[in-house]
Amino acid sequence: MVFVSNRPGGPGRADMWMATRPTTQDEWGPATVLGSGINTSFFDGEPALSANGLVLFFTSDRGGGSGGWDLWMSTRNTRNDPWGQVVNLGPAVNTSAAESTPFVSPDMKTLYFGSNRPGSLGDLDIWSAPILLVVDFNSDGIVDVKDVVIMTEHWGENYSLCDIGPMPWGDGIVDIQDLVVLTEYIEPIDRTLVAHWAFDETEGMFAADSAGDNDAFVIGGTEWQPGSGQVDGALQLNGVDGCAIAGAVLNPADGPFSIFTWVNGGAPGQVVVSQQGFADWLAADAEGNLITELKGIGRSAGPLSSETVITDGQWYCIGLVWDGSHRTLYVDGVVVAEDTQPGLEGSQMGLYIGTGKAMEPGTYFSGLIGDIRIYNRAVSP
Repeated sequence: MVFVSNRPGGPGRADMWMATRPTTQDEWGPATVLGSGINTSFFDGEPALSANGLVLFFTSDRGGGSGGWDLWMSTRNTRNDPWGQVVNLGPAVNTSAAESTPFVSPDMKTLYFGSNRPGSLGDLDIWSAPILLVVDFNSDGIVDVKDVVIMTEHWGENYSLCDIGPMPWGDGIVDIQDLVVLTEYIEPIDRTLVAHWAFDETEGMFAADSAGDNDAFVIGGTEWQPGSGQVDGALQLNGVDGCAIAGAVLNPADGPFSIFTWVNGGAPGQVVVSQQGFADWLAADAEGNLITELKGIGRSAGPLSSETVITDGQWYCIGLVWDGSHRTLYVDGVVVAEDTQPGLEGSQMGLYIGTGKAMEPGTYFSGLIGDIRIYNRAVSP
């Protein structure tokens, strides 16, 4: 238990003291004043102890902060260890106004506090801030086996980068507790995802393929729009000459596959994804409805058209699924067109993103395209 008292024995006008007991059935032991720089000659109080007893948040008007009253914290590796260095929570939490009365959620994922900063509704409002773990140890944008390898390389060490368990500041040693926390953030690997262009770049001429090595070459009137997509970033195309060019991903004749992407904008006749010199996989027809030119084998085969407009300036998740016998078009997870085919015509050519199969005028997409995913299986949205 941590509390505030102005009793003699502390360095300031109000200090934090701590008392312990072996079990909840025992009496509290004598209180001791907290040292290690936690208490100063300034006001130090309003303590909040984490559920595991290893993190202490408190309010102080000591120097080195952002305002008159700031939130500070200290950690310890075990309940028997002394408290470590006191640190200010920084400008993400503290402002030139007053921050006080911290409280941390039992799962250690949210910090609640009071503040009179601009934007408050009253004299003192309740605010919250997420407590974020850094689990992408190599900063490559994903949490995967590479991060596990980094953790195992420092197994048994006091290595702060990988010391994330118990959440979120660890216990001074990299061990099984840290691995348990890391596995909660590892994204499952889908081996059927054969191409994925997230369009999260901020500069450059290539859109990375995070599922393989088929980066797309971005040309013409294009502009990166980080954070403007439905899933992080997007690529803005001008509808005149902007597009991206990628190598071959799959042959539609080889078996089931799926493609899904987010789009915003476009106009009738414009194309989202096409296969070079072969077919427009996802496009808008003359009325702005979703259509695919990928057709079955035989003389009677033709495009599959929907009656769902995708060019009205709203965000839509559009997709095409081929399960080996059915072509299905989706908009926002809903089937908008479907038919049966004995098979699909094939091609080994690469892909165009944002223009038609022949890069003809009028087929260039004018709008945003984001997060293209291609699978070598039939996906159920």
